[in-house]
Amino acid sequence: MNELKELYREVILDHNRDPRNFGEIEDADRVVEGVNPLCGDKMTLYVKLDGDRIDDIKFKGTGCAISIASSSLMTDRVKGASVEESMSLFGAIHEMLTGNGEASLEDLDKLAALAGVREYPTRVKCASLAWHALKAALAGSAQQISTE
Repeated sequence: MNELKELYREVILDHNRDPRNFGEIEDADRVVEGVNPLCGDKMTLYVKLDGDRIDDIKFKGTGCAISIASSSLMTDRVKGASVEESMSLFGAIHEMLTGNGEASLEDLDKLAALAGVREYPTRVKCASLAWHALKAALAGSAQQISTE
């Protein structure tokens, strides 16, 4: 179990140091701003759609290592995925972070690195900020989302 925790920790640190898909999409179809008032994490999510697929997705913002890593991992995973697949993934991540712990980590691949956050309730909102922004963007909302 300690090896698994160490692997997860390394994934989080890697995505925080070198976030994937960091930046803006000038002709994005959806732009959603998100904020976590509890710790000050702020992000803007840019989504470019091609039919029902996420053609491109980027984010920018400031925040803690968990927030940046979660945004990086999320964009890496959903780029090229369908809207339906991405919404299903949102549900799995939400269950992993806030549910009864019965979410299948095997299906989440690198996203399972976020499972350790569950042990720190004050950090759950840091990890879920990007995911709530994704859900709002895919639903067509342009309003700022908040984890509060």
